[in-house]
Amino acid sequence: MLRFDPFSDMDAWTRGMMTGSAAGTARTPRFMPLDLYKVEDHYLLIADLPGADPGSIDVSVDNGVLTLSAQRSTPSDEGVQWLTSERFSGTYRRQLTLGDAIDSAAISARYDNGVLTVTIPVAEKAKPRRIEVESAGRPQAIETSTVT
Repeated sequence: MLRFDPFSDMDAWTRGMMTGSAAGTARTPRFMPLDLYKVEDHYLLIADLPGADPGSIDVSVDNGVLTLSAQRSTPSDEGVQWLTSERFSGTYRRQLTLGDAIDSAAISARYDNGVLTVTIPVAEKAKPRRIEVESAGRPQAIETSTVT
C-alpha cells in the first residue's frame, strides 16, 4: 500500500523558503502533477514532466521513500531580449512514502513524450491469496438431547 503524505510538499516548500531557494518563482517549477492508481497487482504513478531533460530524470527509493526528480534546462540569456517568460525551468522533485506491501526492488520507470510512468509492484506477501482449509478427518455428527 502506498501512503500519501500531504505534508511532505508543505515541508519541502518551507525548507525552500528557509534556505532562500524560493520554489515557484517565474523561472522555477512550481510542482510536478501526478496521478497514482492501482491496477491488479501493481500501482501506476504517472507524472507530467514536459520538456524535462531525459538524462536528468532520477527515480530512487531510499528507506521506504520514492523520490522523483528531473531538470528542465534554462535557455541561455546571452544576447536575448525577453518579451515574455512563462515556461518554467529548474528542478522538479516529488516524494512519496511507500508502505511495507511494496516490492521496492522491482520498481520500474519509463519516460515518453514528457510523461514519466513508474510501475510500483505489490510485494508477494501482500497479495491476496486463498487459504486451503484442511479437515481433521471424517465428518462427525453432533448429538443433542432435549432437556425436560
